[in-house]
Amino acid sequence: MKNLFTLLLGIIFSIYCFGQQRAVVKKELRDIAVKMEQPALESSNPIVGEAVNKSIIFPPEEDIIGGSRYDDQANASCQNRLYLYDDGTIGATWTRAVEDPGFTDRGTGYNYFDGDAWGPEPEEQIETERVGWPSYMPWGENGEMIVAHGADGLVISTRTEKGTGDWEYSMHAGPVDHEYLIWNRTISSGVDNMRIHSMGVTASTVYSGTPYQGLNGALVYSLSLDGGATWEIDNAILEGMTSDEYVGFDGDTYNFAEPKGDIIAFTVGESWYDFFLMKSTDGGQTFEKTLIWEHPYPFYDPQNPTVTDTFYCVDGSHHSVIDNNGKVHVVFGINRALGADDATSWFPFVDGVGYWNEDMPAFSNDHNALNPYGHPDSELIEDFNLIGWTQDVDGDGEITFVGTGIDNIGSYYIGLSSMVQIVKGYGAELHVIFSSVTETYDNGAANYRHLWARTSPDGGLSWGDFYHLTSDIIHIFDECVYPSATAYTDDNLYLIYQTDAEPGVNIWGTTHPVTDNYLNVMKVNKDEITGIYEKQEIFNENDISQNYPNPFSQTATVNVNLTKAAMMELEVVNLMGQIVYKTEHKGTVGLNKLQINAGEIPDGVYFYTVKAGDAAVTKKMIVE
Repeated sequence: MKNLFTLLLGIIFSIYCFGQQRAVVKKELRDIAVKMEQPALESSNPIVGEAVNKSIIFPPEEDIIGGSRYDDQANASCQNRLYLYDDGTIGATWTRAVEDPGFTDRGTGYNYFDGDAWGPEPEEQIETERVGWPSYMPWGENGEMIVAHGADGLVISTRTEKGTGDWEYSMHAGPVDHEYLIWNRTISSGVDNMRIHSMGVTASTVYSGTPYQGLNGALVYSLSLDGGATWEIDNAILEGMTSDEYVGFDGDTYNFAEPKGDIIAFTVGESWYDFFLMKSTDGGQTFEKTLIWEHPYPFYDPQNPTVTDTFYCVDGSHHSVIDNNGKVHVVFGINRALGADDATSWFPFVDGVGYWNEDMPAFSNDHNALNPYGHPDSELIEDFNLIGWTQDVDGDGEITFVGTGIDNIGSYYIGLSSMVQIVKGYGAELHVIFSSVTETYDNGAANYRHLWARTSPDGGLSWGDFYHLTSDIIHIFDECVYPSATAYTDDNLYLIYQTDAEPGVNIWGTTHPVTDNYLNVMKVNKDEITGIYEKQEIFNENDISQNYPNPFSQTATVNVNLTKAAMMELEVVNLMGQIVYKTEHKGTVGLNKLQINAGEIPDGVYFYTVKAGDAAVTKKMIVE
């Protein structure tokens, strides 16, 4: 294992905070349309053939935890690949393969942080067969689960103790005659994380598959209540996602939010169909659909292209988070699209990261009203629902890249700023991370993508400065892509991402050789990248409810809303100050319920105190 941070001891570098005055890419670049060439099927069988500097003492801490010569970690949206546990340990996964050109050894790379250090870089995949695109999550009381797509369905790897022991394997096949599910997204929720939610796309005709229930690529949802042993809902096409609404779906254009209690949410969308939210409030049994960005051609078939005008759209990269009040916040990359008789096209130099939450209206399908480059009637408003863009690093008032045309950036079929992540911080704070083509960072022929961050202190109402997370000297010649952040945080943000010496994706046929890629875990102190609010306590007076019922005779409940995971203690004393009841609880971020059992407590007036860290709140209760 190689710790990047230790390479810089004794040297002071800067992390940059950028003001919000926006420079834009030249119009002649923004109007370049490039025909999309469908990536080859990645089957699970062997392949044949104005800127203000803000200095800190050191850059973010980083560790290289593994590598891969296979450089395609996601086709658009990047799923849950990193998890921070309450005890400070971290599990990390990625798609790993080193045997080029066929990559017959493709599988899940895995590493584990035990609270002190990361393990050695893995030398092989964890599965016994060729798989790809893993989702990682807690499973059981203290275990872990990885789900990746294989040749005959989804390969599920589990072990009862995270970080140690042998993996056990099982399979979750797709619908009958459509077992090959591609590009899964899987999360866990509920007591002991035994409620498993999974999505995947049936192989379309592009990938040698056949339509399923009228969809050329059906997005199916499954729910297990027993940790994946059986499936209560098995490969269901949810209402609002059927052939009555869409032609089909493509891979990696959907993503789960980290669950919060019984609230399960995921987003779906890309250039050729609507962008929408599916939300459940009953643990995944039923879902309600909310349209976020209406598509002007709802039944457009990219496999049978026809002529369209040029319109703005979501580029397929999006991510969401559920706040303490159950509201979903969404970020997404923005692009344009164009249909012709023989092909569809994307616009590599169109730029923007969008933001939406459930209190905001949907976007229309009027492509003129969606123009993010200063159209007077634009629905995309800077620092409201347009919150990210390529930064003017050299401060000359314009965005300048090396080279000319499409060759000066790597191709990912997404916008200049995309590969988005959103994380809930202290209280109402939201942190957004994205990968953006960044001027002044290039190899002489093409510009690199680097990672950027921005914070809202108030749940998306306002947005702070831009921070360049990978400005350090060690990343001067790095393509920094595919960030995946932990949903839960402490005083830091944690994310895994890939560095590559060459811009673009070799796997998709970009004209650069296969290279060694590195998987990095970055630890970013929140206070270093915000600078716009004071660190909040774990909870305050308003976060502790009055016990209910009150008065009570048997049991009562106290709701506690935590800004970060912590051990909690509830203590009940009588009027003499004597302790009559005491309980401890391992609290998680968000809503927690503490129980008071009257038991042998005599009738009377008492005071209960909830403690966590340095925070304590006391309230009165009555037993009768």
